[in-house]
Amino acid sequence: MNMHPRIARERRTIAVMVSLHCRHTHASREMCPQCRSLLDYAFLRLDKCPFQHNKPTCAKCPVHCYQPERRAQMRAVMRYSGPRMIYRHPLLALFHLRDGLRKAPPQKA
Repeated sequence: MNMHPRIARERRTIAVMVSLHCRHTHASREMCPQCRSLLDYAFLRLDKCPFQHNKPTCAKCPVHCYQPERRAQMRAVMRYSGPRMIYRHPLLALFHLRDGLRKAPPQKA
């Protein structure tokens, strides 16, 4: 699958954040099935995003495509991993912060 670099970076950022959260929460070196399921779901939603490489960060997106339960799980992951990303993966964190400054594209009618 030929993926835009922006989407590939977003996938990597999500994977790192879920991994950091899983290691802390579930005290496991390998990703647990629950976190793996969340990551697979996030990748699926990212692949189906209507904005693709023009997308803002999910927090600023006008289309909330996550199920409420999954959205709450991802919010917990971001809350834990976000501050730690600056120390563990500074480039990914900076790119994510920059992407957060993007304006949401207008919704198609």
